[in-house]
Amino acid sequence: MESGRLGGSGPAEPGPRLRGLRGTDQAVWASSLSEAEAGAGCFALAVAAVLPAGGSGERMGVPTPKQFCPILERPLISYTLQALERVCWIKDIVVAVTGENMEAMKGIIQRYQHKRISLVEAGVTRHRSIFNGLKALAEDQPNSRLSKPEVVIIHDAVRPFVEEDVLLKVVTAAQEYGASGAIRPLVSTVISPSTEGYLEHSLERARHRASEMPQAFLFDVIYEAYRQCSDHDLEFGTECLHLALKYCHIKAKLVEGSPDLWKVTYKRDLYAAESIIKERISQQICVVMDTKDEHVGCRLEETLKNELNHMKKVTSGRDLQQIILEQCYSFVCVNVMTSDFEETHKLLNMLEESNISILYPVVVISVHFLDYKSVPFGQKMENLMHIREFAKEMKKRNILLYGLLIYYPQDEQKLKESLKQGATIIAALIKERNSGLIGQLLVA
Repeated sequence: MESGRLGGSGPAEPGPRLRGLRGTDQAVWASSLSEAEAGAGCFALAVAAVLPAGGSGERMGVPTPKQFCPILERPLISYTLQALERVCWIKDIVVAVTGENMEAMKGIIQRYQHKRISLVEAGVTRHRSIFNGLKALAEDQPNSRLSKPEVVIIHDAVRPFVEEDVLLKVVTAAQEYGASGAIRPLVSTVISPSTEGYLEHSLERARHRASEMPQAFLFDVIYEAYRQCSDHDLEFGTECLHLALKYCHIKAKLVEGSPDLWKVTYKRDLYAAESIIKERISQQICVVMDTKDEHVGCRLEETLKNELNHMKKVTSGRDLQQIILEQCYSFVCVNVMTSDFEETHKLLNMLEESNISILYPVVVISVHFLDYKSVPFGQKMENLMHIREFAKEMKKRNILLYGLLIYYPQDEQKLKESLKQGATIIAALIKERNSGLIGQLLVA
């Protein structure tokens, strides 16, 4: 078993313990939490998470285990780790992977700069993998670098969209009741067939729920349940809440989960997950303008507002740095006064320095306007074709660079049509993030 810490020796932000704080120190720390977090009381707890990630992904129908299948060229498990890392009060994240995938998992942690991650070797079944993760957190294990938590979260490595509010609900309920799990309404009616293939009975769908992840437990409860459970349970069981009930007589408190807790199981789920991720990272768009002449750029911005949501306009380097820090992944750089890529160059340099493209592909659309009365079309196109070389270099850093040329000036009606067409192209590029189009100079 390998239980060494990878990706850093501790959480990126202060841990969840309030117990040692007194007076004004506690008040200051509590004020930095959301009302839901501060009122929940769970921050007096030490919380850890265990992710079983030893599955082979047979139902996926691909040779790569599904937790390592790429979405936007990044392994699925990395998205799940990121979702847990965002929660600063989760102190440790233990991932159980097979011995043959141990080095690959270490590479993922290093490449995507994951923190607070420890690895253990997975068992041959899901329950055995979870048990190995719990053993790594238990105080009775020799050479363990981890400390025993009071509450442990068990989550699937292939459920990348778990949100902090759901994690908080199950942890709070586990603190009070000993065990808790997320549930969702059944989509289909569950029936019981006979051995001959005939219907024997069906369940009333409204009275039953689907058990989902995450689940949370008082550590001593779930660890003791695994220590007592039979080999049959370890080999064929899948429900952790059932073990807590069967061996520790703990009735889990069930918490209504959100629709995005679904599990990536089949190949089509990868496409659905990619669509969700693209939608999320496309919600904020930053428009960067040349301040020397914003008139045409502002016209484009107004048109874009009809196509895109959550747009931000930036006219200074300081503002741009702040937006990059806020992890914006979509940029429209308007070059009005220049025939080259001056404004785009500045933006690309800032993005490279920030390193935000490690986790998600960043889209940069370099917009240029053609004054066809004063600049020959061929000359303008020749100047702008340098975008291909820029795009090749940027792709190595996961930055997708596109070019857009808009005719200007024209009569008012034609200008409106060109701006609308340009806005439609921009919206499609941001939403689709098609790496096959990088370096292309599109014309509106």
